Order: sequence, then C-alpha cells, then structure tokens
Amino acid sequence: MDIGDAAFQELVLRAGSRFDLWANAVVRANARTILEIGVWKGDFAKELLMRCPDIETYYMIDPWATLADWNKPYNVDANTFAAVYAEAMEKTTFASRKRKVLRGATQDVIDEIPDGAVDFAYVDGDHTLRGITIDLIRLLPKIKPNGVIAGDDFVVNPWQHGKDFEPTFVCPFSLYFAEAMRLPIQALPFNQFVLQKQTNARFSFRDHTGRFRDSSVRSLLGAS
Repeated sequence: MDIGDAAFQELVLRAGSRFDLWANAVVRANARTILEIGVWKGDFAKELLMRCPDIETYYMIDPWATLADWNKPYNVDANTFAAVYAEAMEKTTFASRKRKVLRGATQDVIDEIPDGAVDFAYVDGDHTLRGITIDLIRLLPKIKPNGVIAGDDFVVNPWQHGKDFEPTFVCPFSLYFAEAMRLPIQALPFNQFVLQKQTNARFSFRDHTGRFRDSSVRSLLGAS
C-alpha cells in the first residue's frame, strides 16, 4: 500500500465507512499480518477478518480491565469488561486460528510481537496524550517497511467526551510523531488517520477533510 498513490486516494474518497476504508485498503495491500490496539467489543476485528480472507495473523491488544490511571468513559467496571471481552471473542471466534489475543496494556504485551512483523496496524485504544504517545512509539518498530499505522478519533475537538475526562490528543500528537520520524501522514474521513513507514521519506501532511488548518494545541483547546 502506498498512501500517496492515486489508487489510495480514490479508495479514501469512495469509502462509505471506516470499515469499508480499511477493509478495502487491507485487501488492496495484500496485508497478511494485522495488529489492532484497542479492540473493545471486536467490531473492527470482525469486519476485517470477514472481509479480508488473506489475513494470516491478527494480533489483538487490549487490557479489557479497569485501569486506575485512565480517565475515559470506556474505563468501565470489571463485570462490564468481562462481558465486553466475551463479546469480542464471540464475534471473532470464526477466525480463532488467525487471532492472537494479547490481553494487557500496550507497553506490557507488544514485545510479544516481533519487530518488523506487521503489515497494517490500527490504533483505537487510549486516546489520551499519554496513551497515543506510548502506542505510536512502541508500535513503530513492529511495522514492516512500507507498512502503515492507521487509527481512529483523529478529531479537531479534544474534549470529545467532555471536560470531566482527559482530552483526546490523537491529533496533534500523531502529526508531531510523523514529523519527528519523517513520515507522511494523512487525515481521512470518518475521523481516521494513516501514516506510512517509509525509508528515506519526508514528512508531509495531507488533509482530506479540510478541518486541520491549525492543529496547534492552542487552537484545538479553543484559545482565542
């Protein structure tokens, strides 16, 4: 997959949902090894595993546990998490031979995946500044050359869950991370982003949404 080519741009513009977008991208890229961080009830995993028959290995990282240091609405009680985990397993049981369930926080389990093993990774876990920082930094070495990292909740408003919760900083941290690593990144419809691990690449940012003219923290927080 080349996120800069015309075929990918057409795929982005024709997608009817984030599921369509990434299932079509995975098929077109012939991606065999997938990693998802933040599985929750397994809806995204189910869609990719159903629509992409050439997937050979699907890593699923999620604690499915109440975390003392995570102030987000999905940090539910233990009984609810048990039900959520069971639902994720049930939804993907048809692909049980392909899935590799790594139950734990990213920094605790990601080293069970070899470096350079992953074709496509999807980040939809802890969207706080701490969480997206840990996820992207720990994830990049696991990606193959020319592999991609995609993710959800690339939003303009960091207070997507209200000011009683930690802000969502997938944007701008993903942008800063791509710039630091000298990688191309794109903002896509359905609050998605994608960056590509390329050798000898240059940082670039393409915004397909027109919403990120000013991605400074000051602007995102609504400073006047």
